[in-house]
Amino acid sequence: MSRRGRTALAVLVALALSVPAAAIAPQPGARKTAPRAKAAAKAKTKAKTAKPVAPVVVPALPRSDAANRVIAWVAAAHDNAGLPYAVIDKPTASLFLFSAKGEFLGETPVLLGVGVGDESSPGIGAKRLEEIGPVERTTPAGRFVAKFGRAFGNQRVLWVDYANSVALHAVITTHKSEHRVDRLLSPTPDDNRISFGCINVGTSFYIKSLRPLFQKKGGIVYILPDTLPLDDVFPRLRLLPYLGADGRMVESVS
Repeated sequence: MSRRGRTALAVLVALALSVPAAAIAPQPGARKTAPRAKAAAKAKTKAKTAKPVAPVVVPALPRSDAANRVIAWVAAAHDNAGLPYAVIDKPTASLFLFSAKGEFLGETPVLLGVGVGDESSPGIGAKRLEEIGPVERTTPAGRFVAKFGRAFGNQRVLWVDYANSVALHAVITTHKSEHRVDRLLSPTPDDNRISFGCINVGTSFYIKSLRPLFQKKGGIVYILPDTLPLDDVFPRLRLLPYLGADGRMVESVS
């Protein structure tokens, strides 16, 4: 070997001897920490893709005492028969939406018939709109089995009382002079009577909340009265004080 070769070999040997053994030896626990790192990365990815928890819906719109009674009765008696339901409080022009299990899902202002009253005029379902006078344009009170069906113009609506042409649908904006959207957004229910008897709700609420809930099997719509006694419209409401949590009658203790 030449002198230059021997010199290079000596340099390499010196460098090898100067490196600590710990630097080239396998580190204890290296294999153990790798699974932990993978698990942490997996948990981080799962946290990013996890669906956010839905916020609890808290009622914000005003409710009349009558609405509170009806809501409590439906929940106690299971009067909705396993279907989703809505309670329309005419005195406050509000709608309260519930699942088939009685879970409160949301609320929204509503537009109602311009006429104050709780019954539909006889034969009103067969009349043309221009034939219906202001006094006849009432939203009837009562318990209704509501289902989707076709209306004028092949439009699908939620029929509340098909015989009397009372439906629940998204707000109509055809006649700008009626300012229906503005009426829905106003802070009081004083200007919420404008329809021929149908119930109007905001388009977003109708599309996102109400329609998906009712479109398969329909549901129950409870409409509170303007002038009739509440117990006359909902006779079974008298049983509320005697209903237990499971909907069964509870014997009174004297």
